[in-house]
Amino acid sequence: MGNQGLYVIDQKDGLSLEFSKLATMMEYTRVTTLAEVKDLTVDQLDFLINDEANSIGMLLAHMVSVEKAYQIDTFENRDFTDEDIQLLNPALELGDPAREQINGNPIEYYLEELEQTRKKTIDTFGTLPDSWLFEVAPYWGGEPMNKYFKWFHVFEDELNHRGQIRLIKKLMRASEK
Repeated sequence: MGNQGLYVIDQKDGLSLEFSKLATMMEYTRVTTLAEVKDLTVDQLDFLINDEANSIGMLLAHMVSVEKAYQIDTFENRDFTDEDIQLLNPALELGDPAREQINGNPIEYYLEELEQTRKKTIDTFGTLPDSWLFEVAPYWGGEPMNKYFKWFHVFEDELNHRGQIRLIKKLMRASEK
C-alpha cells in the first residue's frame, strides 16, 4: 500500500466534506499506528515495563474500546448500559483487570478488531449530514462539546497511545540487550 492521498485532507468517496476531513485525519493516524505494531509477536504485544504498566496489546484493545464507546455515545446518542460496560471493559478503563485479561492475542486479533470497529465508524459517517458533527451537548463535567470534537478525541487518544507504544518498543529493545 502506498501513501497516495494519505497526506492530503480532501473529499473522500462516499463522505461529505466535513466527514471526509475527519476520516482523512483518522486514516493517517491509523496507518501510522499500524506501521508501529504490524510485525509484533505475542510476547512483544504482552510486554509490561512494570507491574502497573499497559502493554501494547492493552493499548490496541483500548483504542478499539474508545472508538466503540464513541459509536454508542454519538451514533446511538445514549448512555452506556451495563452490557455496554461489560463489552468495553477492561480495555476502556485498563488497569489490573486489563493486565489479567488482555494478553496472549496475536497481532492479527487486534488488527481485525481495529479494522471492524473503524469500518462501522466510516460506514456510519457516510449516512450522516455534516451538520451532525456540529451538534453541541453538555459532556465532560457539563462542558459544551460537539460531535466533531468527540471524534477528534478518538484519534487524538490513539495518537497519544501510539506515542506510548513507541516508548514501550524502545524500552523493550533496551531490556533485550
